[in-house]
Amino acid sequence: MNRTPVKIGEGGRIVIPAEYRKALGIDIGDELILHMESGKMILLTRKLAIEYVQEEMSKYSVNGRVLSEELIAERREESKNE
Repeated sequence: MNRTPVKIGEGGRIVIPAEYRKALGIDIGDELILHMESGKMILLTRKLAIEYVQEEMSKYSVNGRVLSEELIAERREESKNE
């Protein structure tokens, strides 16, 4: 299941084979995030996209502070107050 050829269909659609959808826990109608990186097209579930951004942001710290962790904490606090 490492490589499977797919074709671009009408309207630029790509069919994700069932075995891939099952392995990733993707159902019909789920929203995915398309990401371009170094000339590669990467398709992520929302959960994986969030993890990816968190991982990338964790590389940045200011005076020992991890800004991504602070941002996440702020967002969680804001959502509690909604």
